[in-house]
Amino acid sequence: MITMLFHAGRVLRAAVCLLLALALLAPAAARARTDAAAEISTASAAGFAASAHLLERLDAGAPGAAYAMRPITLAQLEDQLRRPELQASAGKGAIAVLYSDVSEPVRSAFIAMIQGIEERTRVRVRSYLVEARTDPAELNARLKRANTRVVIALGRQGLAAAAGLDRDILVLVGGALLLSDAEIVNLNGISLTPDPALLFARLRTLLPDVRRVLVVYDPTKTEWLLRLAREAARAQGLELVAHEARDLGQAATLYASVLKAADGKRDALWLPHDTTTVEESTLLPLILKQSWNQGVPIFSSNVLHAKKGALFAMSPNNVELGKSLASSALGLMAGELRRKGVQPLRELHTALNLRTAHHMGLNIGYQQQRTFDFIFPEP
Repeated sequence: MITMLFHAGRVLRAAVCLLLALALLAPAAARARTDAAAEISTASAAGFAASAHLLERLDAGAPGAAYAMRPITLAQLEDQLRRPELQASAGKGAIAVLYSDVSEPVRSAFIAMIQGIEERTRVRVRSYLVEARTDPAELNARLKRANTRVVIALGRQGLAAAAGLDRDILVLVGGALLLSDAEIVNLNGISLTPDPALLFARLRTLLPDVRRVLVVYDPTKTEWLLRLAREAARAQGLELVAHEARDLGQAATLYASVLKAADGKRDALWLPHDTTTVEESTLLPLILKQSWNQGVPIFSSNVLHAKKGALFAMSPNNVELGKSLASSALGLMAGELRRKGVQPLRELHTALNLRTAHHMGLNIGYQQQRTFDFIFPEP
């Protein structure tokens, strides 16, 4: 065993020593839990607790939950050291997460993403709370001391903080919406915007007679998404009819004319993530009312719209998103990132509004309902 570990290199010998030390300490930890916490994210006003101990971690968003430590054999240690993700990260630095102190439900979403990142990497992931007043130089120094190789920046504040880091720290963006063409230049990561290909595929499943997808969008915000949507529509045998609107008034006028001329049997209206053309307080209720009266189905990139009356919508599966971000981070460290640039989200939950479906004359059976994660109105 000694000979084998010697030939495995310094990194593997150090890892074995650390794992052996933790295994030997486990019985004592089971009898008396340590009162120190590992550095974790809590996304709360109080910030987060930090220490050098490894016996307490973030568990499903609840700080202070202890992980069970069990004695393991040397053979089990060897198996762990052979894991591809550990081999990929050994000697190549650590993964860190930057996120901001936000309100619910975004706070829980960030916590779930971090959970997914840790489930995928199975190695220590440090999380750092960042704010508008965070000193870039101090943050950069902290990341360097932790031997950080890749940063996963969650949300816009995380992305803003990552912009001031040294170039030898690689950055992945995640958990952010409305990334324009100007913003996504030289960025890698995953947007919170659902992939149009998945939206259109679900549309064809529910409404196979639909031939056109209508959309009103602001080209200064979502042109990159419309490029993907045009390709996705062609692949599904759909025609994408896109109308540009650069302000709320123009969007309102376009929706009125588009819905009036639409054929409820062959057309469907898509509401993308676009703050110009999908304004929530006044414009959205008018769109939903007119679509209901005209019999034109609406589907959306925002799951809350399904609750309000859209036929169906999609929302992030945050744990799975975290796993995908972690896979990309490991790929960056190994120099093997498969998909560069900012990608649309494919880790999704789907919601259906049964009342709207019935109004549209759709008979959604129990088995088909089971393919959706959320059903509205709720039983």
